[in-house]
Amino acid sequence: MYNCFAAVILADGTFPTYEKALDILHNAQYLCCCDGSGKTLIEQGIMPDAIVGDGDSMSDEFKAQYKDIIHIVEEQDYNDLTKCTRHVIEVLKADTTMSDKPLRIAYLGCTGKREDHTVGNISLMAYYMQEFGIEPVMFTDHGTFMAGHGTMTFECAPRLQVSIFNIDCTMLESEGLRWQSYPYKQLWQGTLNEAVSDSFTIKADGTYIIYVTYLPKT
Repeated sequence: MYNCFAAVILADGTFPTYEKALDILHNAQYLCCCDGSGKTLIEQGIMPDAIVGDGDSMSDEFKAQYKDIIHIVEEQDYNDLTKCTRHVIEVLKADTTMSDKPLRIAYLGCTGKREDHTVGNISLMAYYMQEFGIEPVMFTDHGTFMAGHGTMTFECAPRLQVSIFNIDCTMLESEGLRWQSYPYKQLWQGTLNEAVSDSFTIKADGTYIIYVTYLPKT
C-alpha cells in the first residue's frame, strides 16, 4: 500500500515515528518537504526530491548547498503545506504517465509542535480535495485523516476508533459505526465513534473529514 501514493509531503511538525508513517516516507515515489522539514529529513539520512517554502527556516548555507532542489515561494497567501501541494501537483501533471490517474498524496509531519498549525493542516485536507481535486491522506503517529465528499466507503477493522468532522453537510448518515451519524453542528459532536466491521460508509451531501485510529480500542 505504501506505493499507492503519487507523492509524499513532509511538513515541519513532529517528525513521524510510527512504523506505518515511516514506511510511507521511505517508499515515497516523489518526496517534497516544507521549508524547515527538509533540513530535518536530510539529517535523518533521506534526500528529498524538493524543498518548498518561503525559505525563512533555512540558513543561507543550507540554501546554497541544496539550491538544486529548493524552490522559494515568497508569496504569503498560502502556507508552506499548500505551496508544497501546488508544487507537487505541477510536477505530477507534467508526468504523462500520471495524466489519467487520481492524484493521491500522503501528508506526514503535519501535527505536533504548534496547535494552530495542527488544526489548520487538518482542515486543509478538505480544502485540497475541494479546490485541487486530489485525494489527500494525512498520517500521524496515531491514525489517519481522510477527506470525503458525498457517499464513500472506508476500509477499517472492528473496534478502530472513528471521528467525523462535518465541513458543510446538511445531510450526513453512517453505516458500520457503533453510533449513527448526523449533520453535526459542532466539530466535537462527531468524535469518538467506533467501527463495528471491516468497513464503514458515510452518506452525505457535502464534505467531511474522517479520522481513523491505527489500533483498536482495548
